[in-house]
Amino acid sequence: MTTAITREKISLKAQAIGTIIALISAVALPQIIHVIGAVSGMGTSLGEALLPMHLPIILVGLLAGSYAAGIAGFLSPLVSFALTGMPTSAMLPFMMIELCAYGVFAGLLKNAKIPTIAKVLIAQIAGRAVRGIALAIGFYAFNTAVAPVTVLTSITAGLFGIILQLVIIPLAVYRLKEADHE
Repeated sequence: MTTAITREKISLKAQAIGTIIALISAVALPQIIHVIGAVSGMGTSLGEALLPMHLPIILVGLLAGSYAAGIAGFLSPLVSFALTGMPTSAMLPFMMIELCAYGVFAGLLKNAKIPTIAKVLIAQIAGRAVRGIALAIGFYAFNTAVAPVTVLTSITAGLFGIILQLVIIPLAVYRLKEADHE
């Protein structure tokens, strides 16, 4: 029993590496997608459809835990904004909250005895719910320009990315865990 519990704990070094990799990926992937969108004539709509920031955050949550993914999720929109101006300043705090929530919830589900696809789906729903609450508080309490309805429009626009996450993340978790056992 002790070895099973010990085996499930991840070292601080591994968590730090996971945080850094997720942070870099969550900043770099959108830039790659935006370049492809610009070349193809799709503009930023490709990023809105593929949700490239979400994927590495949820993945690191399932692999390295809540701390690594929560920190990466919170910081990646901020770093991206500082380097590229994206997301917009109006969306920045809400994306920081949303991505942090994705990471924390995915990390909390890391050791749950349910299929990985269910873990991803739960993290996606929880992250969107937290974003919706944050948007509602911002809109109704602080008169922010971003209305809570943007959660629904972002789900519609990002449906392909949501489905892609449900396919890619479980496959990546499986392959990485298999490689770890070899």
